Amino acid sequence: MSVVGIDLGFQSCYVAVARAGGIETIANEYSDRSTPSCIAFGPKNRSIGAAAKSQVISNAKNTVQSFKRFHGRAFSDPFVQAEKTSLAYELVQLPTGSTGIKVMYMDEERNFTIEQMTGMLLTKLKETAENALKKPVVDCVVSVPCFYTDAERRSVMDATQIAGLNCLRLINESTAVALAYGIYKQDLPALEEKPRNVVFVDMGHSAYQVSICAFNKGKLKVLATAFDTTLGGRKFDEMLVEYFCEEFGKKYKLDIKSKIRALLRLYQECEKLKKLMSANASDLPMNIECFMNDIDVSGTMNRSKFLEMCDGLLARVEAPLRSVLEQAKLKKEDIYAVEIVGGTTRIPAVKEKISKFFGKEVSTTLNADEAVARGCALQCAILSPAFKVREFSITDLIPYPISLRWNSPAEEGLSDCEVFPKNHAAPFSKVLTFYRKEPFTLEAYYSSPKELPYPDPAIAHFLVQKVTPQTDGSSSKVKVKVRVNIHGIFSVSSASLVEVHKSDDNEEPMETDQHAKEEEKMQVDQEEQQKTEEQQQVQAENKAESEEMETSQDDSKDKKVDQPPQAKKAKVKTTTVDLPIENQLVWQIGKDMLNLFIENEGKMIMQDKLEKERNDAKNAVEEYVYDMRDKLCSIYEKFVSEDDRNSFTLKLEDTENWLYEDGEDQPKQIYIDKLTELKALGQPIQARFQESEERPKAFEDLGKQIQQYMKTVHAFKAKDEQYDHLDEADVVKVEKSANEAMEWMNNKLNLQNKRSLTLDPVIKAKDIQAKTKELASICNPIVTKPKPKVELPKEEQKPTEPNGPVEGQGDGSSGAQSAEPSAAPAPTATEKKLPEMDID
Repeated sequence: MSVVGIDLGFQSCYVAVARAGGIETIANEYSDRSTPSCIAFGPKNRSIGAAAKSQVISNAKNTVQSFKRFHGRAFSDPFVQAEKTSLAYELVQLPTGSTGIKVMYMDEERNFTIEQMTGMLLTKLKETAENALKKPVVDCVVSVPCFYTDAERRSVMDATQIAGLNCLRLINESTAVALAYGIYKQDLPALEEKPRNVVFVDMGHSAYQVSICAFNKGKLKVLATAFDTTLGGRKFDEMLVEYFCEEFGKKYKLDIKSKIRALLRLYQECEKLKKLMSANASDLPMNIECFMNDIDVSGTMNRSKFLEMCDGLLARVEAPLRSVLEQAKLKKEDIYAVEIVGGTTRIPAVKEKISKFFGKEVSTTLNADEAVARGCALQCAILSPAFKVREFSITDLIPYPISLRWNSPAEEGLSDCEVFPKNHAAPFSKVLTFYRKEPFTLEAYYSSPKELPYPDPAIAHFLVQKVTPQTDGSSSKVKVKVRVNIHGIFSVSSASLVEVHKSDDNEEPMETDQHAKEEEKMQVDQEEQQKTEEQQQVQAENKAESEEMETSQDDSKDKKVDQPPQAKKAKVKTTTVDLPIENQLVWQIGKDMLNLFIENEGKMIMQDKLEKERNDAKNAVEEYVYDMRDKLCSIYEKFVSEDDRNSFTLKLEDTENWLYEDGEDQPKQIYIDKLTELKALGQPIQARFQESEERPKAFEDLGKQIQQYMKTVHAFKAKDEQYDHLDEADVVKVEKSANEAMEWMNNKLNLQNKRSLTLDPVIKAKDIQAKTKELASICNPIVTKPKPKVELPKEEQKPTEPNGPVEGQGDGSSGAQSAEPSAAPAPTATEKKLPEMDID
């Protein structure tokens, strides 16, 4: 079973796997652990990752990158509209109102959703993991920024399904980093002791996230998070780009922003320059050849000037740090360590700002790039039954307060209630009680729109169906369970109708004046319930998905309501009936549409595979042409006649010309046939060369074998003690075979020496090897025959030895028996044994 963690980054992605030896970050086919979040579309196929990155400038309009920020966003979103202008590819509005991407694929215009784009990227990462693990990958844990809303999280979940992955958990990036940090720590305080508070600062390419986590032995609790959703490495790149656009505009009279390819090149160069400045404080050059209108441009930049330009950005570093301390109600002295990750934290000024704020040195014990992926893989190992991992519980939180709104019959208007306050523990469930006679709708929304990264605070509408009044016409009691699940996604997970049945009709009914204030009661229940749950949370917060944190608050309240004294207590029986809930989610892909996307992804994967095979077949022809043309003038020169070489060279040149003209785009089989045709001419030449390489060695081996056998023959004739046990007839046989082999070898050698190298050889190496084997099979058994053993007396004793011990006789009697071979041994033995048996 696979255990895979995926860090789905804005600029690049990382894949980590859990193995018996621990967590390992996987390298892709380019031996690079980082896979660019980039997809390029062509007339025949898609390129994903590093292959797509190389097309950013050459295929600018059809190469898509930085699309992660558009998850769960409407096309009309001001953020999308602002970003649209700086992109090389085109954004479009889809029929659902969400953001799509328009590209040319397979020579036709295609609109893809953001989920499809992320699905393609995940497909590539899945393939990378499968190549490393040598087995299929299904289960995974995927990271998302901690500030992602419901719509964004659902969008990523849909993308994992399109890629054929089963996402066990969407984990917040800062939580994954905390897990990677804490799970290996052996010195964490015990559960009953004061926790160790660690701040994690993650500044990547596009966003800035800060979280405070409390650690105890085997336990991690996220206390608070804060973020700046647009502060990241790309903002620093933009500062450099703006500076050089202005400078090159003045110096070379160039309008760089009018040419998207020039702008993209400048972005690439500015990113490299930024990285160089992190390690070097001196003046650094910026040189780009043939930048625009065939003009070479050059400029300089140094760290101090760069930091001066970025003052405004660096000033934004402090606010999330201060916010996270305030939310967690902690002081700087309560912080044990400050861990930094993310590529942009390598900028010395950023590091210095963080260090200065906390008044302590920042720690870099975690891998800045791979920590998130490693944390994801650890979480996957914890959730997977295939791995035994050290017990470690994780309590995350909800970054934005969530409220419910409903239509209130009692108040003749809308009522609302905050169900989950900001920084509430997650995953978590709550039960709400409503009194209704008919179906009703609950509207979930974020109650602090100002904190959201986009303008629409709506989450979803939930229609609770099949609600009917009680038999006496009064309102029915409806229990609704709301939940934030392990992925951080809010839902109304279930609703049930509580039916009350009374056994005695003469008894007074339950007090009904509660209905006048039913909504108010619901709110009170909820507030009390929250208090109770907050107390319960201390003991139960670590039991993530499996535990439903529901309180019995509703029932106890009902008892209070029903308590006015009555003549007799009626026997009341209650039953619950599950109610269907219809979800109307914001930007949710329908099941039919999702299945269509999954099917389309499968078709595109197959198309990519066919195109790869076609290209491989084409490359094989091209490789053969170059290889043979080179060898015909070098190592194969002696083995082909001049006429044949000229005609073959001409054929190779024709094939090369065909490859770059008519053969540029042909089906796979055409290339296979073309290669077969060339090999028919080239194979004999290669075979002759191969034979000339192998034949001398084969003749040498045969000659050594013959010499060895002839030495044995001469030694026998010279009465050598080593061979005096051999039979003369056998030795003659060896001599005859060796002489015949010598004659055969000399004959073949003479014929081959007279034969031109441009013709097929008289004798092949395999025939010589067969002759050597034949000679060995005749001679080896003879020359390796062992000498017989000389100790004859001992050999004669062996048949009689067993009789000695049986009869209890000594060596003398045995010797007497062997001295008289004429006596019949069987009767004597019988005669001897029978009396002994009688005596016994």
